[in-house]
Amino acid sequence: MDTDNLITYGRARFDHAATKRLLKEKYQAKFIFAHSGGMWQAGPELLTTLKCCSGAVVILDLYQTPVKINAEEFYEQVLQRWQEQLNAWLVEYEQLNQNR
Repeated sequence: MDTDNLITYGRARFDHAATKRLLKEKYQAKFIFAHSGGMWQAGPELLTTLKCCSGAVVILDLYQTPVKINAEEFYEQVLQRWQEQLNAWLVEYEQLNQNR
């Protein structure tokens, strides 16, 4: 392999890694949303917490503020947001891999 090919390959790998990191940051921001006067980040931790609760409960939001919510209803909203964003992330990630 000549030097030009190695440089081109190295740049492509670096660009792919940087784009992948930016994609992650983009979707991490989209997991954050407001509900019932609190700020939340959809994710496995919040989903697990909500699944363990039932009825009206008080849990801490992202800013450690206690917020009273209905666990079952909120669980469905968090799960929906989580899946929507993960699906969109997957689509963009697959496009990134195809362009590589």
